[in-house]
Amino acid sequence: MLLKKNQSLMAFLALMLLCLIWGYNWVVMKNALHFAGPFDFAALRTILGALCLFIVMLILKKPFSIKEIPSLIALGLLQTAGFTGLLVWALVEGGAGKTAVLTYTMPFWTMLLAWPLLGEKLRGWQWPAAFFSLMGILFILDPLHLGTDVFSMILAIVSGISWALAVILAKKLQARSPNLDLISLTAWQMLFGSIPIVALAFMTHTVSIEWDSYFIGALIYNAVFGNAIAWLLWLYALRHLSAGIATMTTTVCPVIAVIASSIELHEVIKSFELLGMSFIGVSLLMISYDRIKKHKEELVQPWLRKEPMIKSKYRKG
Repeated sequence: MLLKKNQSLMAFLALMLLCLIWGYNWVVMKNALHFAGPFDFAALRTILGALCLFIVMLILKKPFSIKEIPSLIALGLLQTAGFTGLLVWALVEGGAGKTAVLTYTMPFWTMLLAWPLLGEKLRGWQWPAAFFSLMGILFILDPLHLGTDVFSMILAIVSGISWALAVILAKKLQARSPNLDLISLTAWQMLFGSIPIVALAFMTHTVSIEWDSYFIGALIYNAVFGNAIAWLLWLYALRHLSAGIATMTTTVCPVIAVIASSIELHEVIKSFELLGMSFIGVSLLMISYDRIKKHKEELVQPWLRKEPMIKSKYRKG
């Protein structure tokens, strides 16, 4: 029992470290764009990230053989090319904190898209969560006073939608191939998704990359910490905590991004934007609570099904 508690504590600490890495990375990425074009940086980030994951696979002696290649290519286009490419592009003109919050609307879009694509209807806490998310997005966009960063905000939202579609595709893929290794899946989809970003980098490359010490450090941070170490922390956390609790904890990431960007980048958050961010934060907590509740129900249901059998056995005796 004590060992289990210690493992849960270590898993939670691993998640908090993961949130610090991912949350602060929004500031790192924003600063890195001073030294390279968005697609140049995105291409280097994803290629090096994939390379780090393949090294992790080699160390952990994971098999390099791949299955479901068409699905992995589609996943790469959504998760790496769509999500990563769009969020880096959004950071060119948008604030790191605001972009992070809008991108992290992914659970909301997953919940909505799961209805037509997976047949999972909205229920319970999901309805108010959907309402709060929509209100939050509207407050941040502030359609009555559209600023110069409206295109950036739309890119961030579409980035979150792309991430959500990748989650749904990954769910279908894992249901079809339950033994598919998560690190292998991530590495291969990242490699496949890097191809269109590299192509775009060559097509839009007009300014030379400044190989400044900060830019090199940003690439190392993204490849080693943001990808390889982060995914290992995530896998460790999922081994000892429920998926719902793990997901709820990652809602700390955009909070860290907002705080870090306001301190380091001196980004000013308007009152409407702050209200919108608060609405999205409440929505993410509701969605996570609903997942935890659903997970507990799934654990209890098998015991409820067995209970009548146990009672009938004692009656006969």
